[in-house]
Amino acid sequence: MQATTVPGPSKAAFTETKYLITLVFVTSLFMFWGIAITMGDVLNKHFQHVLSLTKTQSAFVQFAIFGAYFVMGIPAGLFMKRFGYKNGVLLGLSLFALGSFLFVPAAAAASFTYFGIALFILGCGISTLETVAHPFVASLGDQRTSDQRINFAQAFNALGAIIGPAIGSYFLLRNNTAGSTDLTSVKTLYIVIGSVIASIAILFSFVKVPALTDPHAVVADPDAANVDTAPGKTLFEHKHFIWAVIAQFFNVAAQGGTWAFFINYGHEKMGFSDATAGNYMILFMGLMLAGRFAGTFLMRIIAPHSLLAIFAACNIVMCLIIAQSFGWPSFIALLMLNFFFSIMFPTIFSLGLKNLGSHTQQASSFISMGVVGGAVFPFLMGMAAEHDVASAYYLPIICYTVIFLFGAKFYKVK
Repeated sequence: MQATTVPGPSKAAFTETKYLITLVFVTSLFMFWGIAITMGDVLNKHFQHVLSLTKTQSAFVQFAIFGAYFVMGIPAGLFMKRFGYKNGVLLGLSLFALGSFLFVPAAAAASFTYFGIALFILGCGISTLETVAHPFVASLGDQRTSDQRINFAQAFNALGAIIGPAIGSYFLLRNNTAGSTDLTSVKTLYIVIGSVIASIAILFSFVKVPALTDPHAVVADPDAANVDTAPGKTLFEHKHFIWAVIAQFFNVAAQGGTWAFFINYGHEKMGFSDATAGNYMILFMGLMLAGRFAGTFLMRIIAPHSLLAIFAACNIVMCLIIAQSFGWPSFIALLMLNFFFSIMFPTIFSLGLKNLGSHTQQASSFISMGVVGGAVFPFLMGMAAEHDVASAYYLPIICYTVIFLFGAKFYKVK
């Protein structure tokens, strides 16, 4: 995956004109799965009401979505390698739409098990999109600016993460009443989502993707292309890739737990109504959007790995403040957690793909599978939150410590 090479690193372009239309469409996908994932956090709280679930039980929402990443990661990578990026995107969008439409029979049956199946299929679609979209965006220009492109695209993922809670709070939490078991709003909302995603798939099928250069082709400037600097090594002998998978596991583990119980924290520690806490989640996701744009800019003057380590260290401090239940200072720290979290997913992904050449697509599958951390961690935080939701925020410190080590030391390509 390589674009036209340039003579010096200071002149590496963000992308090229021929890639612009493709870049716009692929970047839009980041927004759509951002909506879907954060909608799951609103569903978590909504299902606690209408299906009478405990916090631990409702964490199955995150388990179904993120668990799909573990199942679908390798098949999505193999499909992408065999049929190309565009068909990989179309497969992901099709599964996304199918999972959304399956909310209709799930709501009719009022079955959390059926909802879990629908969420799993939807998660398979999101997993496929993530597996394809990251190397796809990385390939649409010079490798030296791939961190900037992926962070830019992920900024629109953050925009989707703002839209998701806004929609969910308005349609699902606003009219919550004690003892209500009405799932009509859930059914209607996901019919609309499924219809929009199906329409995007149809539109994308007409987009002509420019030819991309073979990632392990010989080029004049190896630094500008995704060339395997150690072609004799197998994928798993690239240590920076292994550490990227580990870091991504803990990164999404922290994300899954933090987002799943944000509304609970606002309700239980700040005394907000569920709808008010849901509205604060919009600000929470807005700070992630701000962090992604700030991160894209800062990477022009600070090495991506160094910025990753700095932001991880800041989040360790934020978690310590959150766990103390200091009122507004702790809630502000909870909001800022998402600002510093912002660059982690795309930066870990990009650093893990550096100089892997022909291994790049397979590596993307395994880094996407690392997202399964988001399926595991909400259960652990849920069990802790049953006793005290603030104390549950000690657990992500483990995750941010691993990310700090990756950014400070283990990112290096050898």
